[in-house]
Amino acid sequence: MGALVTVRVQREDFDLSAEVSRLSFDRPEIGAVVTFSGLCRDEAGTLAALELEHYPGMAEAEITRICELAIERFGLQAATAIHRYGKINPGENIVLVVTASPHRQAAFDGANFIMDFLKTSAPFWKKEHLADGTTGGWVSAKDADDTARDRWKR
Repeated sequence: MGALVTVRVQREDFDLSAEVSRLSFDRPEIGAVVTFSGLCRDEAGTLAALELEHYPGMAEAEITRICELAIERFGLQAATAIHRYGKINPGENIVLVVTASPHRQAAFDGANFIMDFLKTSAPFWKKEHLADGTTGGWVSAKDADDTARDRWKR
């Protein structure tokens, strides 16, 4: 069986356990599964919610491209990336990346690679809704995210 890529951008939450099962069921060549789930933080009690917007169609295409690069580079058997949009409260899921490979290091590296590029390349925007009832600004990109992505260019 060839490498499996699953990419979804959706408003509703996801079930981590179900996604791992879907990716690895009846795949005896898989020896390692790595998951990363990103959650909305409350920013020390100041954040009521994050509002995430995306560029429909383009977000899915870019995430698919990133997953396919990870599969090629690390020899993954499968990669799943799910990113939510809409208003997300602290403690709720934002993003899920699941990678599977014959060996653990490739699965770890693949998951890190996907997240580092997803954070910097996929067209998503975040607006803060503050606990005091006001709306904060759009969240700016972080230099640390660019640095994390750039380590893969070596």
